[in-house]
Amino acid sequence: MFRRMLTTRSLCVSAMIAALYAALTLLLAPISYGNLQCRVSEAMTLLPMVLPQAIPGLFVGCLIANLYTGSVWDILFGSLATLIAAIGTYSLRKRPVLAAACPVVANGLIVGAVLSVTYALPMALTMLEVAVGEIGAVLIGVALLAALKRTKIDWSRLQ
Repeated sequence: MFRRMLTTRSLCVSAMIAALYAALTLLLAPISYGNLQCRVSEAMTLLPMVLPQAIPGLFVGCLIANLYTGSVWDILFGSLATLIAAIGTYSLRKRPVLAAACPVVANGLIVGAVLSVTYALPMALTMLEVAVGEIGAVLIGVALLAALKRTKIDWSRLQ
């Protein structure tokens, strides 16, 4: 799989996903940052179920979007949470419910902990708030994935 990820086509798909993630996050900045957040761009964390190129694309897009926060911890750990979620989603792609849970768990725990420590907020509550926002994004992602599956796109050509 790794060799297929280094083709020009795959790199371009990853770059487009990264750009879309970062642009959508920044466009919706008022709801994309903080302990009460619903990062609509996180809907794309389900894309690894059909496109493995989404894994590096989501990571880079999240990294770029997190540069906006200025928090080294958010840049490192927030981006890592999205990477972990994307890898988990890809790994569990044959079990859609578990795959969809990966972004909720990874972001709820990791981003919730970072925000709790950074802003001196209650840990459990902050993790729960981030997880609830992530559930909203994942539900949008489920609708996005269903719409993509109804198209006549040959996903294997993008890989």
